[in-house]
Amino acid sequence: MEQLNNAITVSNLSFSYNGSVILNDLNIDIKPGKLTFILGQNGSGKSTFLKVIAGLLVSQKGVIKILGNASDNLNFTDRSKLTGFLNQHHKAIFPFSVEDVVLTGRAGFIRYVPKEADKTASYNAMSKAGVLHLRNRNYTELSGGEQQMVMIARLLAQNPQILLLDEPTTHLDISNQSHVLSLLKQLVSEGMTIVAVMHDPNLAFLYGDDFLFMKNRKIIRADESMQAWDTDFLKTIYEGNIQSIPFNGRALLVPYLN
Repeated sequence: MEQLNNAITVSNLSFSYNGSVILNDLNIDIKPGKLTFILGQNGSGKSTFLKVIAGLLVSQKGVIKILGNASDNLNFTDRSKLTGFLNQHHKAIFPFSVEDVVLTGRAGFIRYVPKEADKTASYNAMSKAGVLHLRNRNYTELSGGEQQMVMIARLLAQNPQILLLDEPTTHLDISNQSHVLSLLKQLVSEGMTIVAVMHDPNLAFLYGDDFLFMKNRKIIRADESMQAWDTDFLKTIYEGNIQSIPFNGRALLVPYLN
């Protein structure tokens, strides 16, 4: 009953780019109904790992199962019903309205023209993401933060079972960071599984349920004998002068001088 135990199962996964090994023999299980953050140093392979799971990059070795389904066997429509992916960078070329951009999230369901159900899903997604007031605006004229919120609404309109997010708080001010992360927590409470790459470990520790770390082309969790925010463990991940300060039952990570 693997599909009930794990949302995503990664076995013996390896990926290389231009002769350089980026991911080396990764093995990890990601549980359903949790907000899981992937953390680590810049360039450690976090985004690459997420893109391989999303099917945007093809691994040279290994098996990925999404809710029990072999990733290699999924076509576009089937994959879109299981996973939705938010890239760290996105650029609109055509001056679509926000409503039209969000409606493209329904591509896996639309045969010829959008149906009323597609429009309703898009409307509800814009409302949940807090961008309904922008529905008639030109997407290309929005700020970077507003565009990010619209792209999250686009994912919600897709209505996948798993969200894969690469830096979802990019371009967002602190208020919108809180809004997005609170929204992610709400979606998880409603039964969704979310896996997100995060640059800021403090935001991750404040909101996350589970934490994966990239190090030396591997992906690991903290040992069961410690917390993910323990200073000694994080020093092995980030290789810097850092200190965990207890906060609200967890901790905040701060740098310090020798």
